[in-house]
Amino acid sequence: MDEAGWRAGARCVFTLTFDVDAEAAVLAHGRRFAGHAMTMSHQAYGPEVGVPRLLELLADLGVPATFFVPGWVAERRPGLAAAIAAAGHEVAHHSYSHRPPTGMSAAEERADFERALEVFADQGIEIAGHRAAGWEATWRTPELVAEHGLRYDSSLMGDDRPYLLTTSGADVVELPVHWSLDDWEQYAFLPDPHVGSVIESPAKALEMWRAELDAMRHYGCLFNLTNHPFLTGRPGRAVALRTLVEYALECGDVRFDRCRDVAERVRADRTLPRRGPEPPVVDPAVYPVD
Repeated sequence: MDEAGWRAGARCVFTLTFDVDAEAAVLAHGRRFAGHAMTMSHQAYGPEVGVPRLLELLADLGVPATFFVPGWVAERRPGLAAAIAAAGHEVAHHSYSHRPPTGMSAAEERADFERALEVFADQGIEIAGHRAAGWEATWRTPELVAEHGLRYDSSLMGDDRPYLLTTSGADVVELPVHWSLDDWEQYAFLPDPHVGSVIESPAKALEMWRAELDAMRHYGCLFNLTNHPFLTGRPGRAVALRTLVEYALECGDVRFDRCRDVAERVRADRTLPRRGPEPPVVDPAVYPVD
């Protein structure tokens, strides 16, 4: 398969992804926030209002998407993952608790990872891919992904095209992300915990994302957009997302896919790089601060 193989002949592949973090994204900062009614309602807006609105938008436009759902969120709302899958979209692994793996021991990361898989297995949801909470994967994370038979990860930033991560088992496809393609940096605000302090105009986000899409069409990249239903599910932001997708469809050279479908083509594309996930060797004499 040639370089365009994973793109299936398109100039750019658009993976429209939604991280359905709900309350878990805030509870990961401290369980005391469960007592903050405003904050919990702000987060619950995602699965309860944002997801239905976004599913309707996707149906109207006829494009597929991938929803990364923490196991805690799926467990609390048993019909959520099933409704997403029934609409033809992918449900993927996004931890159990939404606590970042970089703050966990190896045993804690494994337990959290496996607990999420158990939730989806109990609900009959097939899981093919993973995204670390906050994208804060450890060097251990690809091994867990491979060990449990998942085909891809989407947490790292080493390229703007897919690549393969070597592990002691099967290779793992990496579908890279970036802060510039995340609605969190545009829209997230809470007084406590501090998750962001600027609420940008949807027009600014649309302008930025459209410019990046045009550049990625030029270079033949993966436009891996991360949105959160509690953020982009808001009316003005949902309209901006619709405008972006309509623009991409009008371009005629952009292909929309679920992450799992891109990962399958990546596996068949022998031109893509394989990289071993390992930390750099750091001399404490050069970098004395731990």
